[in-house]
Amino acid sequence: MSYGDPNNPYGAPQGQQPQQPGYGYPQQQGQAPGYGYPQAPPVSPYGGPAAPTTMPGSVGAARVMLWVIVGLQVVGVALFAFSAVALNAAKNDESLKDNTAFQDLVGDSTGLIWGYVVFGLAWLVFAAVLATKFKNGGNGVRVTILVFAIITAVLGIYPFVVVGLVHTILAVLIAVFVGNAAGKAWFNRPRY
Repeated sequence: MSYGDPNNPYGAPQGQQPQQPGYGYPQQQGQAPGYGYPQAPPVSPYGGPAAPTTMPGSVGAARVMLWVIVGLQVVGVALFAFSAVALNAAKNDESLKDNTAFQDLVGDSTGLIWGYVVFGLAWLVFAAVLATKFKNGGNGVRVTILVFAIITAVLGIYPFVVVGLVHTILAVLIAVFVGNAAGKAWFNRPRY
């Protein structure tokens, strides 16, 4: 059977010429002519769906939240250091040397506050290092970020209840965004 055969079921209807794109009949954009099947999703060489090439939005949001925690840590460390210096100056003030209740209170508090400064500074550096590892880090970085976020959430509840509420909320969101499927796909992607 040829194209012009009237008994050909695949030919043009009788009395009509086959229409070609061009003269008055524009071809549809984005489709190859004659192929109506959708394109298959990309597949990785290891089987399964292809790894993401750009950071998912939730993972990027987790990275931004980690940088916010770094900024809050800077403010907290500065406040603790200022408080420790002020308490140390008050402890050495001559007018307060005779007040034994004040001296007993301040005597132990200064060392504790300096301990908070050191711990806050170490936590700040740790958070900054983790925030920089989002782009190239593997699954170990993901697990470390999850552990960091969980510990930060717990520390935000106790002992830093008032100022720790923001830390707790951010840490829980970081754990959720890094721990979900998009976070797992991002941190487990193959690196070349």
